[in-house]
Amino acid sequence: MLKRRTIVALGLVGLVTTGCATSEAQGPAVAPATRAAVQAQLDALTGAGVVGGLATVRRGGETVEVRSGVGDLAAGNPIPATTQQVRVGSITKSFTAVMVLQLVGEGRVDLDAPIDTYLPGLITEPGFDAGTVTVRQILQHRSGLAEFSDDPRGNELAAARTGVTITPDEILGVLNGKPAQFPAGTEFRYTNANYIVAGMLVERVTGRPYAEELQHRILTPLGLADTYLPPAGERAIRGPHPKGYQPEGDGLTDVSEIEPSVPWAAGAIVSTGADIDAFYLALLDGRLLGPVQLDDMVTGSPDAMGPGFGYGIGLTTFQLACPGGGTVDAVGHSGGISGYYSFGAATTTGGAVTYAFTSPPEEVPDMRALLTPALC
Repeated sequence: MLKRRTIVALGLVGLVTTGCATSEAQGPAVAPATRAAVQAQLDALTGAGVVGGLATVRRGGETVEVRSGVGDLAAGNPIPATTQQVRVGSITKSFTAVMVLQLVGEGRVDLDAPIDTYLPGLITEPGFDAGTVTVRQILQHRSGLAEFSDDPRGNELAAARTGVTITPDEILGVLNGKPAQFPAGTEFRYTNANYIVAGMLVERVTGRPYAEELQHRILTPLGLADTYLPPAGERAIRGPHPKGYQPEGDGLTDVSEIEPSVPWAAGAIVSTGADIDAFYLALLDGRLLGPVQLDDMVTGSPDAMGPGFGYGIGLTTFQLACPGGGTVDAVGHSGGISGYYSFGAATTTGGAVTYAFTSPPEEVPDMRALLTPALC
């Protein structure tokens, strides 16, 4: 089932971002001590019961991949030392947000215009006024829109097992039968349905399918050859991948195959650690958005997900206190979907890391502690 919340809340801490903010090539490469610390973290998690863990660290233009655990429980084989694809869940929201903000930069979408301007008459949910709820409120999870993934029809694993697909219009049909969660703008509540609507916005404004716009606007320009949005009905992961598991009954069940039309623009992307690192570094480097739109992306609801943790537009920002003094500002997103639990982040000083786990840990890791060795 599509995870209801991100694995961990990251926060908005007043990060000031401008184009070309990073200096990846000039920074230090991945130190042996960094790799050893990340390896120890993954080994501790797999030792505590996580089936498999992967981390991809990028610094100074160098990429280091670290693995622990097994890629297939039945065979007992370690995760291969080759490029591995995983489902990145809600990291998809960062990609969707970038595409909407690119349309803003092109003058084709107004963040403060009502969503009904672009999707007229499609959202009729009781208590939700599509004539006043803005695009910005949708993207910032402040719209009040009802949640889709809480509905039985929002279960991507069940849909795969029964051979069911769903369209965005059908998802709206489900939402239109539910009351709004709160008056728009009065609260923050992380809601996957907001990004189904955002994906529909991309399609309506461009006149092209979401997957085509994703390829044209982000994947091809950045050379992210191992990243894609599966079409409806494509339930297997295309490339080499560790299997994903979740508890069922007395053990763990392989849930690597899901129905991607359910999470769609909110959580269906398949990618690799190297591609996610490259995506977030390009974002901070000003290669995807202009300064105004990048500022919009990191500005939002302070402390929305806990003290020091907030949410902008498809992106969270946070600050790490580094050993020996000093801090680093970073952006990222987490994602949970059946079998896979990921987190990707990049810093304004040119470092990046993506973690992926192939079964849920018994306890949610302290993500600040997890990220510090890789990003400081």
